[in-house]
Amino acid sequence: MKKKHNKKYIHLSVDSGGCSGFQYKWDFADTVKEGVLIDDIIVLDNLAEFYVIGSTVDYVTELGGSYLKVVNPNSKAQCGCGESFNV
Repeated sequence: MKKKHNKKYIHLSVDSGGCSGFQYKWDFADTVKEGVLIDDIIVLDNLAEFYVIGSTVDYVTELGGSYLKVVNPNSKAQCGCGESFNV
């Protein structure tokens, strides 16, 4: 991440939209302006904290590619691709 994007952190927020009502939004950040720093790499947006509390984030590598996967215990519904959810 640091070599390719020249950024220090991954920023996770939640936005309305997607198949199930909310979607995870990923970005890169240089600083921790607002939010909570988790494991020295993920900056969790203050508003997203309510929606993803208790979740785990895993880096998954599969034959088709690699991605960040959120396992959210608060999710009542989730789309097939795992990018949107409902609480």
